[in-house]
Parts: sequence; C-alpha cells; structure tokens
Amino acid sequence: MKERRGARKKDRPRPIGEAITNFLERSGISRRVEQASVVPEWPELVGQQIAQVTEPLSIARDGTLFVAVKTSAWMNELSLLEPQLLASINAKADRPRVARIRWQMMR
Repeated sequence: MKERRGARKKDRPRPIGEAITNFLERSGISRRVEQASVVPEWPELVGQQIAQVTEPLSIARDGTLFVAVKTSAWMNELSLLEPQLLASINAKADRPRVARIRWQMMR
C-alpha cells in the first residue's frame, strides 16, 4: 500500500498504547498516573505488616495520599511513622512526590 502524497506522520495508524501515552502527556495526566502508581505498589513500599492493616484509597491532586487503617491503635502508630513512610514512598526519583498521608478508619 502506498502512502498518500503529502500525508503527515500523525495521519498514519499508531499502536493504541502510543496514542494513549501521547494523550496523557499532552493533557498533563501522565504525572498524576505516575503519582497514583503508589496505590498498587503499596505493599512493596511499606512492607507486608503495614500492608495487611491498611488499604491505600486514592491520591489527591495536591499529593495527599488517603489510606484506610483497620484499628485506631495502628492509625496512631502509622501517624508516628509517617515521615519514614513518606521517605520510602518518595524514594522513586521520577515519580511526583506524595506530600502527606491522611489516615482514616476502614469502614
């Protein structure tokens, strides 16, 4: 099949992954998607013991990570550990930083 004369590169079909990546970058969403990768990586970032009593829920645009906690005793302990947890979470250099963690009781 011959390419049309004068056709531009963007007129050709592209793989869907490439199209989505380009859209996310142009719209500014790609940084938020990268920041949200904290949620599925939670057990690796905080360790299995903490992961068993917590559930990361979402991350706000301002960098606040919302995490549900099973008991108030754990919530108190995790509040004290927040600086160390943030250091672990923010260790990945190319990911937008998590500014703070908001702990809330599981429902």
